[in-house]
Amino acid sequence: MPRFEIDLDYLASVLEDLLNTPSPTGDTEWAVSFVVQELEGLGAEVTKTTKGAAVAKFKGSKKGAPRALTAHVDTLGAMVAELKSSGRLKMTALNGVNWPTVESEGVTVVTRGGQKFRGSVVLTNGATHVNAKAKTAKRDADSLEVRIDERTSSAEETRTLGIAVGDFVHFDTRVERGASGFIRSRFLDDKACVACALAAFKALKDAGAKPAQDTYLLVSNFEEVGHGGMDGLPADIAEMVVLDMACVGEGQNGNEFHCSICLKDSSGPYSKPLSDRLRDLADRAGIDLVPDTYRHYSSDGTAYWYSGGAAQVALIGPGVDTSHGYERTHSDALRDTAALVAEYLIEA
Repeated sequence: MPRFEIDLDYLASVLEDLLNTPSPTGDTEWAVSFVVQELEGLGAEVTKTTKGAAVAKFKGSKKGAPRALTAHVDTLGAMVAELKSSGRLKMTALNGVNWPTVESEGVTVVTRGGQKFRGSVVLTNGATHVNAKAKTAKRDADSLEVRIDERTSSAEETRTLGIAVGDFVHFDTRVERGASGFIRSRFLDDKACVACALAAFKALKDAGAKPAQDTYLLVSNFEEVGHGGMDGLPADIAEMVVLDMACVGEGQNGNEFHCSICLKDSSGPYSKPLSDRLRDLADRAGIDLVPDTYRHYSSDGTAYWYSGGAAQVALIGPGVDTSHGYERTHSDALRDTAALVAEYLIEA
């Protein structure tokens, strides 16, 4: 059995609050500030990097081989790319938006001055009674647009509202927690893992324990665009455990009910010695850790290594269904992920 009890109510509550705090890549200040407040409440020394990430230090029993965890708070989203002649908005994706999954989604457009305008993502000329090809048309950045909930029918009228190219477009998350333990929402990738990390450190604090080594938690804010993983971490860390969502789908070994360990992704294998230790820890704690490989995936661990990082790196995380769409996971996977993190933190 795991040595620490994970407060699932805390984990789920923090996760829901974080999911309801928009943080597309490049516009993450509020979400990072929320996490900083939680980390300080858990007794960490927290600093913000120049790029806006948070780095928390938890003092350990020893200092000789510092460790790091990382999870990212930035999510997918979009920016305004064009004010169209119709008054509607063309978008450009903040990395891996799966365009068909955002059609009909509610959005909030946030201007540079902080004004917020509601709208929705619709197909251009999308009325099936008007456009015979509406049902079969390709859904992408060129065919989908933001229909603003304002009386505007020209680019100039939209510009007069204060909306401009480069404004952020926040997709609604539609968070829902069910009695059966499922959590549905956009952007469980990777806010679920941020919540798991917080819950793990809370479990140690509640038990009066501290990490075996000085441990840093990087809450990165540019993972979705590939340069979050090196930000602000000390050069002398000996190992890093990346917390990121586990792939679920055809051909994958993982599922929504378990924590998975990624042994290889699109950039190659992770560190075998560290991965093996995590698997041994899970075995001793009675945690059913699922081994897997991810074909279309990279992480902050990849960015760390590509930036010259020398530490061993491993990757674990809860199974998330329909990644980069309307995602779903289960509290069992969240609990096991947090429990394994707690076990790792105190491993001598």
